[in-house]
Amino acid sequence: MDADEVKQLYAAGQRDFREVNLRKADLMGIDLSEVNLRGADLREANLIGALMIGVNLREANMAGAILRANLSEANLIGANLSEANLSEANLSDASLRAANMSGANLRGANLNYALLSETILRDANLSGAKLMYAPLSRANLTNAILVGANMEGANLTNAILIGANMEKANLSNAILNGASGIGANLTAADLSRANLSGTNLTNVNLSKANLRGANISWATLRGANLSGANLYRSKLCWSNLTGAILTEAVLIDANLNRVNLRDADMSGAIMPNAATHE
Repeated sequence: MDADEVKQLYAAGQRDFREVNLRKADLMGIDLSEVNLRGADLREANLIGALMIGVNLREANMAGAILRANLSEANLIGANLSEANLSEANLSDASLRAANMSGANLRGANLNYALLSETILRDANLSGAKLMYAPLSRANLTNAILVGANMEGANLTNAILIGANMEKANLSNAILNGASGIGANLTAADLSRANLSGTNLTNVNLSKANLRGANISWATLRGANLSGANLYRSKLCWSNLTGAILTEAVLIDANLNRVNLRDADMSGAIMPNAATHE
């Protein structure tokens, strides 16, 4: 079936195109809203500007496809979107649970409130993407690029963020309980009021990050770089900061009860009592 036949059948009222083969098809600007494309083969298809609101693409194969389209409220559960181009795409309120998006281009995409639990986003580019209040529990974001991404209120419980670049990302009010962010770059990121209880942030770069009012208790921050970070009124009780760098960090009114600061560099840090550490 080619693109013209799909358009004709759609105009005639047909909406069921499950398991159709449209590999490398040119579907630019097509209206496929509310269509059933479950299990379809859309590898390397061109869907620039397509209208696909509420479309069912569950378990579809769209590897390498160009999907700079409106996919709001779409069903993409278990879909293969590896290496797909979704830059500037609208995926708000879509379900991408357990989808494979490894290596996908999602620069500037709208993923607000999208369901991304257990989604594979290894090596994906999400620079400038909007992920406000998106559920990302158990998602795999290993080595993903999230520079400047807006993840306010996102739920990253038990997510894998190893080696991710989240420089200047907005993670205010985000939930990262139990997440693994070993070696991640969070330079100048906004983590104000975020919940990072039980996270593994070994060797993470949090220099100049805003952690005002954040809960970082029971976390592992061995070798972490927190130089110049704002930790005003943050909770760090029972956390392990062995060998961490806290030079010129602001710790006014922070809870440091039972914190392990062995071999940590505290030079110039402003302590909870407002005194400067020598």
